[in-house]
Amino acid sequence: MNEPLMLLIIGILISVITVLIIYPNKGILATWKKSKYAKRKVLIEDALKYLYNCEYNSSYCNINGIAGSLSISADDATNIIAKLESLGLVNTNKEELTLTSDGKSYALRVIRVHRLWEKYLADETSVTENEWHTKAEELEHTLTPEQANKLAAQIGNPVFDPHGDPIPTASGDIPVKKGKPLTEMKVGEFGNIIHVEDEPHTIYSQIVAEGLYPGMQIRMIEVTASRLKFVANGEECVLSPLIAGNITVGVVKLEKQVEGNFKRLSSLKIGEEGTILGIAKVLRGQQRRRLMDLGIVPGTKIEAELESFTGDPVAYKVRGTTVALRKQQTDRIYLEDITSKK
Repeated sequence: MNEPLMLLIIGILISVITVLIIYPNKGILATWKKSKYAKRKVLIEDALKYLYNCEYNSSYCNINGIAGSLSISADDATNIIAKLESLGLVNTNKEELTLTSDGKSYALRVIRVHRLWEKYLADETSVTENEWHTKAEELEHTLTPEQANKLAAQIGNPVFDPHGDPIPTASGDIPVKKGKPLTEMKVGEFGNIIHVEDEPHTIYSQIVAEGLYPGMQIRMIEVTASRLKFVANGEECVLSPLIAGNITVGVVKLEKQVEGNFKRLSSLKIGEEGTILGIAKVLRGQQRRRLMDLGIVPGTKIEAELESFTGDPVAYKVRGTTVALRKQQTDRIYLEDITSKK
């Protein structure tokens, strides 16, 4: 190969490499800058989420907490906070950090997208519950507010994610936190699981392994310093206080008086549904506890689903589960109202 041809080839190669490096938007340099910006954006948004969750849960926020949550050094966390301050998203008071109004709005936008993705993954895909949070973490930084609204509409504008966390509205509204930790329930109390914390992952995995999820009706039967024993949808479960502290419950009040003429569950026709008002006092002991373990508690929707050949028992749908009840029981279960299901 002669020298001029070699020089030409070398020149072409240099030109190609130069173009690959500096090509606008798609070159190596542009890609590297985008990647660096994306990583920076993810850290900023994750820091805002952490700060918002601290404030929502009334816990103390500082730089060390952010460093631990984001798995970065204290110096990097300091730089992130400095950037957030310069953007008017965070205020610092000595070591405590608080979100500004703009910071809170930004954080809620990120949280909205995250929880919408979790709901989508839970309802529309075969992704397991152990993976919802991780995949949503990857996807939450990719949608514009307009795209988030389209995703919400696609899945029916849900109010809660699959863990029981409220999904902020497009305008940034979010309900006040309710309920109490499972660890604060007393023996004999009834409640509904309304939230399961999905972090840290190791604890969440243990909760999932126990088959616990938002919506389950529970009854506490034992509380000690080392364990809590309760019945969840008819199944006995034992948890340590460390794990139980990641479950939030809403206590069900069962002392509501049932007086006057009310519809009885036995009056429901197949396809009709009603809302449970209470159980007659004549149903006591194990029979009453069994009904409550099945979800027959005030405020629960119940639907007559299938009638046996003899008409007794009848199958009813309660909290996604079908249960068979005898007429002598359904005559003593009262309903608030009845509406035909369309």
